[in-house]
Amino acid sequence: MIAGVVGAAALLLVIAGAGKVVDPTRTVGALRAVGWPASGLLVRAGAVGETLLGAATLTYGGRVLPLLVAASYLGFALFVMTALRAGTPVATCGCLTRADTPPSVTHVVVNGLLAAGAVAAGATDAPALLDASWPAWVVAGALTAYVVLAFLAAAPGRTQQDERRAAGGVPPQA
Repeated sequence: MIAGVVGAAALLLVIAGAGKVVDPTRTVGALRAVGWPASGLLVRAGAVGETLLGAATLTYGGRVLPLLVAASYLGFALFVMTALRAGTPVATCGCLTRADTPPSVTHVVVNGLLAAGAVAAGATDAPALLDASWPAWVVAGALTAYVVLAFLAAAPGRTQQDERRAAGGVPPQA
């Protein structure tokens, strides 16, 4: 079953990483809002690493890859905690690129739980999801769907003008 948890964490890395490779603007904006260095190139490079780590973990498992997944989620949690503590208005965490999901305590909890699951997988040498039994696939699919749908449901509605403004194309109205 723990293979399903780390499988979900890895699938989310692939989904979020691929989205940031295609459109890094939200993540760049979120990082800049809290004073962290950011550029499209830097975010894309990190997103490629995120995607490859997720894919490798799904394929190979083992002890080291899940621990790297855990480190990724701890880094995400650190970013969200930094944004929350600073009180900086960050419109989106950048994790799912298009949806407007402001950083919240829920983000910290989800990242922490995914990190804990990845540590458990590394500690027990859990199999890669591709080598795991069908119940692990069910767990991975359900957890992935739940996390994605929960964050999309939490996103407030946006207009096309909001989208252009967030991308830097429309100045804010006074």
